[in-house]
Amino acid sequence: MFEIIKAGGWLMAPLILCSIVAVAIVAERLWTLQTQRVAPEHLAAQVWNWLKNGELDDERLQALRANSPLGRILAAGLAQRHAARETMNEAIEDSGRHVVHELDRYLITLGTIATISPLLGLLGTVLGIMRVFAAISASGLGNPAALAGGISEALTTTVAGLAVAVPAYIMHRYLRGKVDDLVVRMERETLRLVNAVCEARKAPAAGGGTLE
Repeated sequence: MFEIIKAGGWLMAPLILCSIVAVAIVAERLWTLQTQRVAPEHLAAQVWNWLKNGELDDERLQALRANSPLGRILAAGLAQRHAARETMNEAIEDSGRHVVHELDRYLITLGTIATISPLLGLLGTVLGIMRVFAAISASGLGNPAALAGGISEALTTTVAGLAVAVPAYIMHRYLRGKVDDLVVRMERETLRLVNAVCEARKAPAAGGGTLE
């Protein structure tokens, strides 16, 4: 392995660094973007039960805010539950923008790694070819070792760049889709709760809204 890295030249160092960063980002995002951590199932129904039973106080709102990204969005809307629906929606949208920004964390970096790794490999290829032509200019075609060294550097960095870029791109697309799915799920749960709260305010005598 060390011989391969050595054959690739100095450009192997940034490629190795890119691979380490990519693995760290993927591991962290896979842990952070678990559905149960971001948008726990039945959380909106539990909050609605608190609201119907008059158990939703500041302490529960604070706990809800710290529970999960979905909980933070729900808490932002419920903090304005006595205001107009437009005010609730504005609070939810503002909180939602912050939540989505956090869910997207590091994905730009991962996408950048997927983009620049082949370019670094291509740069290594160009440098390797330049070495080959320099060796030919200096000693003609009678120095196979110098020619082989340049070609080896060119091929090694190209392969290394693609080996980093392909998995990074695949995981970037997967995590991007995961974030989109979570955003849709949170929007659906939040809308159900807002509708239930607004229906309850319109018809208190009928027992309020429902999340069914």
